[in-house]
Amino acid sequence: MKKKIIAIFTLVSLMAASSCTKNFEELNVDPNRIDKVTPGSLITPTIYGMSTYFTVRSYDFTWQLMQVGIPNPSVALGIHRYDVQEGAGNGTWNNCYKYLRNVREMEAASVTYNQPAYKAVAITLRAYITGILTDSFGDIPFSEALQAEDKITQPKFDTQEEIYTSLIKQLEEANTIYSGTEVMSGNDLLYNNVKANWRKFNNSLLMRMILRLSKKAEFKSYEKLAAIIADPVKYPVFTSNTEAAIVKVNGVAPYDYAWGRRQDYVNFTAMGSFFVDMLNDLEDPRRALFMTKASRIVNDKSESIGYKGFTAGHSGDITQFDFNPSTPNGDLMYPSAVGTFINEIIMSYAEVEFIKAEVALKTGDLAAAKVAYEKGVTAAVTQWPNGVMPANYFVNQKAAFNGTFEQIMNQKYLALFFCDYQQWFEYRRTGFPVLPKTEFMLHNGEMPTRFMYHNDVRRFNPANYKIAADRIGGDNVMTKVWWEK
Repeated sequence: MKKKIIAIFTLVSLMAASSCTKNFEELNVDPNRIDKVTPGSLITPTIYGMSTYFTVRSYDFTWQLMQVGIPNPSVALGIHRYDVQEGAGNGTWNNCYKYLRNVREMEAASVTYNQPAYKAVAITLRAYITGILTDSFGDIPFSEALQAEDKITQPKFDTQEEIYTSLIKQLEEANTIYSGTEVMSGNDLLYNNVKANWRKFNNSLLMRMILRLSKKAEFKSYEKLAAIIADPVKYPVFTSNTEAAIVKVNGVAPYDYAWGRRQDYVNFTAMGSFFVDMLNDLEDPRRALFMTKASRIVNDKSESIGYKGFTAGHSGDITQFDFNPSTPNGDLMYPSAVGTFINEIIMSYAEVEFIKAEVALKTGDLAAAKVAYEKGVTAAVTQWPNGVMPANYFVNQKAAFNGTFEQIMNQKYLALFFCDYQQWFEYRRTGFPVLPKTEFMLHNGEMPTRFMYHNDVRRFNPANYKIAADRIGGDNVMTKVWWEK
């Protein structure tokens, strides 16, 4: 968003005589333009824009890669067969940098108006957005990005290590700023100016970013996370769903649902058999929230057969399936009664508990791991409207804590449902869940690990593009980013 924001009124005409050049500069000032933006005014457009865009991207992209849901019909290729095209990440690149410009303006305005709390919010949002960018592409423009006004039109690409190091340091700084006494008073769709919740979001995000580096022994991720978990006074994090970064959207303009029509979400998608079967094994209550029941024609009548999906990466011939699959439940994301609030997930409380469970498991504290695991599952179920946790959920042996990393990550996979690309990122970090492969998947059944850089980057910043592409090992979808190696 530019420093001069166009207001809702438009200057239709300006009547002037031939002598209008007198005092021209004074007359030429548009009274309907805001000369300076306040930092609090940028929170809602950034939060709503990001959450809505990535709600759709989760459905369009992550669902297919992670076998949550697939297009139906799907005759050939497609993301669920690991056909990730050259331009698949262009929208992510454009939108993230668009909203990072808002963040840059917010930080500058926080200095202008002497409102340091909004510098902290800008840091939090920058880490959230940049985290998605760098995890999607690898090395990206960061320290020199968005500085065309300073005549930097061909920014260098920072390494992912440099980016993570900087963002983690900034999140630590923001945690300190949030602890001050300043009261927030902007237009805040996410937290309604409750600064304590922004601080918890900041520190929960800090946990996510530190965990992402778990393969890099020199970063001592588990040691650092254990210290954060042990000091909730210095590092408050999410402790309930009400504190989580979940955007409530009611479908009424300007906060429309992510889809223009209910049928755009419901139609032409089959739930994936891997995802459905995992929920079936757990006898999980989220099945009814997430999807419809499958059916089969018996004696010319449609009969329900419970929850059942199609195989991701199938041959394309749907006659192999003798049933109509479970499909997305429209009420979850586009309720029949517009005005009903739905959830768009930025970061959940459940994710925090699964981070705690992993840290406890990796440091040998099985009792703490079990507690965090059960809290994470419970939070993941109850964060959704009408989500109720059955009292006997953990009686099921498939759900009862068994002390394995795979079980924690499988439940985290379910908890990250509709959370941008986080299922994909965590799969790349850990290899879980173990997804089935088919002969119809490209790359010998190996999942793509990044997006290719935006084609405009190759055209307009060729020198720095080449440096980055050579450094990461080639600009293709199978190149692993730094923290994966």
